[in-house]
Amino acid sequence: MKAFFTPLLLLLSLSFGLAQAQPLGRQASTSKSEKKTSKSWGLDDVAALAAQRAALPFRPIAAAIPPDLKALSYDEYRDIRFKPDRALWQADQSPIEAMLFHAGRNGDSVRIHEVTPTGQRRLRFDALDFDYGKNRFTADAWGDIGHAGVRLLGHLNSDQHKDELISFAGASYFRALGKDQRYGLSARGLAVDTVGGVPEEFPRFTDFWLEKPTRGARQATLWALMDSPRLAGAYRFDVKPGDETVVEVQARIFMRQTDKPIATLGIAPLTSMFFFGENQRAPGAGDFRPEVHDSDGLMIATTEGEWLWRPLQNPSAPLPTSFAMQGLKGFGLMQRDRSFANYEDTEARYEMRPSVWVTPVGDWGPGKVELLQLPTPDETHDNVVAYWVPKQLPQPGQSMDFAYRLAWQGTNQQRPPNGWAAQSRRGVGWSAATPEARDRQVQYVIDFTGPALDALTEDAPVRGIATADSNGEVLESLVYRHPVTGAWRLTLRVQRIDAAKPVEVRAFLQHDNHTLSETWTTLITP
Repeated sequence: MKAFFTPLLLLLSLSFGLAQAQPLGRQASTSKSEKKTSKSWGLDDVAALAAQRAALPFRPIAAAIPPDLKALSYDEYRDIRFKPDRALWQADQSPIEAMLFHAGRNGDSVRIHEVTPTGQRRLRFDALDFDYGKNRFTADAWGDIGHAGVRLLGHLNSDQHKDELISFAGASYFRALGKDQRYGLSARGLAVDTVGGVPEEFPRFTDFWLEKPTRGARQATLWALMDSPRLAGAYRFDVKPGDETVVEVQARIFMRQTDKPIATLGIAPLTSMFFFGENQRAPGAGDFRPEVHDSDGLMIATTEGEWLWRPLQNPSAPLPTSFAMQGLKGFGLMQRDRSFANYEDTEARYEMRPSVWVTPVGDWGPGKVELLQLPTPDETHDNVVAYWVPKQLPQPGQSMDFAYRLAWQGTNQQRPPNGWAAQSRRGVGWSAATPEARDRQVQYVIDFTGPALDALTEDAPVRGIATADSNGEVLESLVYRHPVTGAWRLTLRVQRIDAAKPVEVRAFLQHDNHTLSETWTTLITP
């Protein structure tokens, strides 16, 4: 996984004096599948464990990882593989199988359990489950070192073999796949103080419970226990594979009583990579590829009916921005460019990386979507994170329920109903402008498409409504029908007043006072 920049009873919770769980909007209801398994294990059981932890001071769980495992190089660790014929539930001809990740060089170790109708059992480490490749170990002396994570497999692209559906490995990170997709961006359980000038806190899943699927199961279910210095939490994941794989998440988090309250609590965080793209050329002149990114933009839908699109960038310094609103309909880090010609990378296949759309379950109330973009020197580091920050945060000693859906989408992905930006390019062609003017002016060429735009005649009077903040002036906003693609092209020229300060720019298309497109928005950095 790529690195990210920044370095049992429910009565127990009441006996420790924790406040009753407060929902983020409407409390998540118990699903039919939750009722089916509640006799053996359920979210309330995991929540009781989380409440028990949160009532006590945080104590990291020491992972007894042998030194020879910690000393492995990246390639040496990758040479350790779970044996396919040892997959959990394979002997039962189950449509879902589970494989475990070997504990190793990062020092993380989690406990994994299997849940059946008769109860749950711990899946202890067994060296016979793994092929160690060229590595030579005395694994019998290690004892039970746990595992680094888990991945689930099922019939996604073929009825003849099983593909990886979702994997959990490292802190609270996980990634899923839909049909004909390749791994790209990641999701996380929570983001804590990602911005704000203090060190980021990374909650981690310490325990997993995997529900043994029935023979005709069409989804996989697992639960996770989260722990962190200032909170603990319980999670349920229902994984429904398909053309777009949907992961339904239910969570209940408990805040610890600490003297350092959380400043930023990020719900449903997504982590991705943007190195360069159509709006930002490759650094230097040595890369043959037109674009390199797992996601090319942040899309947001508000309950007021507004759709926003922010193209991603690789900034020269950390760049936090946020979008406040009274209610959230959804947000996501999207990979809109789906053609191989966009990337020309036969190995990475960035055109097959998924978009992920987050849909809240219930009303999450007012808050903001926060976007943090960090500089990256190459494509091996995740440098983009986006998440929802509720306006009202739970206080120390309180708890909170929330639920949402994650849709891992390919070519058929969430889009605004009327129109959207198909591409946005920054730069100029030949210009007679003076060097001084060129230094202060920035030009964008934005192509919009969509059903509302496609329905217009070629001579329809489409207008570009463009605005800049107090540090910018819109000098040109020209709209015309693209003679080759049929899209509507907006040429936007903005002048910076103070080149040492950023400029916020917004633009959308309008016809007869009707909004035809999402709002394209960017931040011109100093």
